[in-house]
Amino acid sequence: MRELDLKLLRAMRTRGHTPAVEDVARALGKAGNNGIVWLVLGIVFALLDPSRREAWLICAALGPIAIGLNYLIKLAVKRPRPVLEGLPPLGGAPSSLSFPSAHAVSSFAVAVAMFRVDPATAGALLIALAISLGRPYLGMHYPSDVLAGALLGILLGLVVPLSL
Repeated sequence: MRELDLKLLRAMRTRGHTPAVEDVARALGKAGNNGIVWLVLGIVFALLDPSRREAWLICAALGPIAIGLNYLIKLAVKRPRPVLEGLPPLGGAPSSLSFPSAHAVSSFAVAVAMFRVDPATAGALLIALAISLGRPYLGMHYPSDVLAGALLGILLGLVVPLSL
């Protein structure tokens, strides 16, 4: 598994790189920091859709909550971020811990919860995927960090109650 992880990471760090794509990946990563993009989207939907305001606010809160839960897992697992000789990461991170990807956990948790509230928000799943794939592309995570984060996020998005 480790060999496949490294092979995929190296491929993602060496293929399809242009300044424009790297800029997009960095911008998506910044938007995903601390679940901010999801917090903002949830609040916007709550303002635009008062009949489901409570559900949208739960979605908004889920991003930062998922980040916190993810950090507890990182502390338990203690997997260091990837290091590829000659390929430094193309971004910074608040922690030296890698597993699982907080961007993937929070993004998929909220995107799945939003889809449960209104299937018309299916585009959020594409945003979650783009944010998540950007992490190994930038060298911030192993692909398995992202896969585990996405699976955990999907689970959270499916089980979180959308009303109090």
